[in-house]
Amino acid sequence: MIRRSVILIIAAVVSAVGLAVVVALPAAADRYGNRHQESDAYATGAEAKSARASVPRWLADEAESVRYSMRTTGGDRVLKATLPDERLPVGCTAEPRPQAPEVALKEDWFPADARGKATARCGLYYAYMDGATLYAWQDNDDWLRAERAEPAP
Repeated sequence: MIRRSVILIIAAVVSAVGLAVVVALPAAADRYGNRHQESDAYATGAEAKSARASVPRWLADEAESVRYSMRTTGGDRVLKATLPDERLPVGCTAEPRPQAPEVALKEDWFPADARGKATARCGLYYAYMDGATLYAWQDNDDWLRAERAEPAP
């Protein structure tokens, strides 16, 4: 009888630990993987640039519904904004097929197929317009090359 109780207790503990691992492991992996990623939403481009120095200066102050996500341990960035017209911001140059890298950051508001749609460069960002919506992303490798090229203050 005691042996059966011990076996049942051990089985219950193993089941509970197994269930905890199944539930906690994906949550922990997601938290660990995204712990160096910050995302915010802003009403305007001016508000975004005022709140966060890393938002690109070429973003129009009049841009609306700005979504921005960045990796705090490097130069990966993604940006979505509604522009006042359907033109690229000043300072952006149209390129027929820039050699755009994969978008490193994943956000539900940023298209997974953006790489193949890039038609412009805005500073270090690859970008394209979808109507009045601008989608842009910066790659860590481009950011690192730019950082190395600038002399330290």
